[in-house]
Amino acid sequence: MAAKVPSVTFNNGLTCPILGLGTWQSNPGEVTRAVGEAIDIGYRHIDCAHLYFNEKEVGEAIKEKIKQGIVKREDLFITSKIWNTYHRPDLVEKAVKISLSDLGLDYLDLYLIHWPMAYKEGSDPFPSDANGKVIYSDVDYVDTWKAMEKLVEKGLVKSIGVSNFNSVQLTRILNAATIKPVTNQVECHPYLNQTKLFDFCKARGVTLTAYSPLGSPQRPWAKPDEPSLLEDPKVLSIAKRLNKTSAQILIRYQVDRGIIVIPKSTSKSRIAENFNIWDFSLSEEDIKAINSLDCNGRLIPQAEGREHKDHPFANPDIIF
Repeated sequence: MAAKVPSVTFNNGLTCPILGLGTWQSNPGEVTRAVGEAIDIGYRHIDCAHLYFNEKEVGEAIKEKIKQGIVKREDLFITSKIWNTYHRPDLVEKAVKISLSDLGLDYLDLYLIHWPMAYKEGSDPFPSDANGKVIYSDVDYVDTWKAMEKLVEKGLVKSIGVSNFNSVQLTRILNAATIKPVTNQVECHPYLNQTKLFDFCKARGVTLTAYSPLGSPQRPWAKPDEPSLLEDPKVLSIAKRLNKTSAQILIRYQVDRGIIVIPKSTSKSRIAENFNIWDFSLSEEDIKAINSLDCNGRLIPQAEGREHKDHPFANPDIIF
């Protein structure tokens, strides 16, 4: 019998499993199997996005597991994200319906604005000029948010939130919102522990969701001499003492802080390993030691759109 994953309660009263399976960089040929195996292991929270180009394959796994009677739709928590080329308010419903169709679902549990930057509308996810620079749109993400609220009213999504928003951008949304964002999904791991942003969000009733919690070891742009979180001596020391793996320590670190965490893997053994974190917890001393690794070490810089007025990392004085 799989362990039951604890839930986090959103500001709208709905709940979300604190541990989920990430699907970024999961190849279409592997992700159906991986999601199916994850559901068998006990995962009920699957994090998706239109830009991952694998939602149809994720949907196949969900359909099969429901058909097998392993889960019902209401047992699952499925997240997707609207991409930058769909920010124009009249395109928001179209965008969610593409994801719903690909996933084979009638509704999403959570729908996020993937990034605050709007790109030129059209079929190309990274529209670019003759010099290879991304072409922007002038749509304000607050207007996108207003259109997202209508998706809740229509029953297409249960909760809405943001991803990769800094504190100023989140404040603008909160000030304009009729429906508050339930979460801000951001890169979060010991090298970038996001304590300031976490505290900022928590004070406003917004949860934090951690992507790349293992330091995104498969990121294609990683340089050979860059440090590896999974091999960090402090993390290894705690793992050895508790007879756990580095990955389990890094995932439990987020859970013990009250942060939703979505590690990605397509390996059945690693998916199982990442789930097997419920028989231990970290001490305050452990968390303090892991927190000491913070160096504002961003591993997912989102280089495209760097000159965009709404790029969230442009101003180093803003909490991100």
